[in-house]
Amino acid sequence: MRISDLEFYLVEIARTSLLPPVRSLLVRLTTDEGAEGWGEGWISWRPSELLPRRDAILPVMSGRSIFDIEELRTVEVLASPALRAAVEMACWDLVGKAADQPLCRLWGGEYRQRIPVAARLSGRWPQRMAYLARELSVHGYHAQVITATGEAALDRQILCAVREAVGDGVQLRVDAQASYTLDAARDLCREIEIQQIQCLIDPLATRELYPIASLARQTTVPLALWRAVRGPGDLLALARCDAAAHVIIDAEQLGGISPARACAAIGAAAGISLMLGSRASLGLATAAMLHLAAATPGISAANESAYYQLANDVLAEPLELTGGMITVPEGPGLGVEVDRAKVDRFLLD
Repeated sequence: MRISDLEFYLVEIARTSLLPPVRSLLVRLTTDEGAEGWGEGWISWRPSELLPRRDAILPVMSGRSIFDIEELRTVEVLASPALRAAVEMACWDLVGKAADQPLCRLWGGEYRQRIPVAARLSGRWPQRMAYLARELSVHGYHAQVITATGEAALDRQILCAVREAVGDGVQLRVDAQASYTLDAARDLCREIEIQQIQCLIDPLATRELYPIASLARQTTVPLALWRAVRGPGDLLALARCDAAAHVIIDAEQLGGISPARACAAIGAAAGISLMLGSRASLGLATAAMLHLAAATPGISAANESAYYQLANDVLAEPLELTGGMITVPEGPGLGVEVDRAKVDRFLLD
C-alpha cells in the first residue's frame, strides 16, 4: 500500500468552558488501494497556506509505502515535529486498517482497556479553582493538574484551596510551565511539601537537566519533566543524572508515536514513572494516546487529556468517557472514524 494523496484540514471546535477553542490540523492520507488514514497535530498554519504546503509535500510523499514509517520520519519536508507526528499518525492508522487490528494490538497488545484521565485546572482565582476541582472529582477525575501562574504566593494559595476542596482522594500535579528560577522553585517546594502533591512539572525556566537535578536533591517534592524531553536521548540523559521521578511523554513534541514508544521503553527500564501529555485534541490524537497507553505497561499514571472539555469533535462516534476514564476504541487503526460532515462544519476558511 503506497501513498497516493494527501490533504490538510484546519479545524476549530469550541470548548464547553471559557477556555479558547481547540484548533487542529487534520491530515488525511489516501493509498493507491483507496484506504484512508487520519492524523492530527497542532500547527500554526493559516488556511491560505494549506494548498501550497500540500503541493510542496505531496510529491515527496507520493509512492512511499505506509509501512516505512521510520523512513518517513527522515523526510526533510516533515522537519516540524508536530507535522511529522500527524503524518506518522495517519500512517499508523493505515497500517492498523491494513492489518484489521487496533493499534494497541500491533504495539504489544491491550494491556489495559480503560485509560485514566488527568484534568487540567487553569485560572488565577483560588476559590474558583477549588470549585472546579471539586466538580471534576465528583465526575471521577481523581488526577488533576493545576496550571501555575508563576507567582509563588498565588500558586501556594491555589494549591491549598484545591487540596482543601478535594481532600486526599485526588492526586494533584502542579505544572509550573518552566516559570521559576532555581531559588524561587526551591522556596516554593519548601512551602508545598506538606501538600503531598504527585509531582511538580517543569519547575525551572531552563531545559538544562543539571539545575533540575540539583533542585531534585534539595526537596522531597517529586519533580516531573515534560518540555525538556524532545527525544529518547533526552530521557536517557535525564535518567543518568536522576533529574526527575516522573516524565510526561508528548508524542507531538517528540515528532511521533515511534519516538514516544522509545522514550517509554527507556523510562520503564530506568524505573521512571511515565504519563502521557498532549495539547487539546479533536479526537484523533486522543485516540492515538489511548492506544499507546493501552499497550505500554510502564505508562501507569493518569494521562492528561482535554477531550472532556470539547463541545464536539470530528469523530463519527465520540470516545466513551465515563468516571474520569476513556475506553480504548476497538476498531482497526486508531479505532475511530472521521465524520467528514463535522470536518466541513468546523473548517476554518
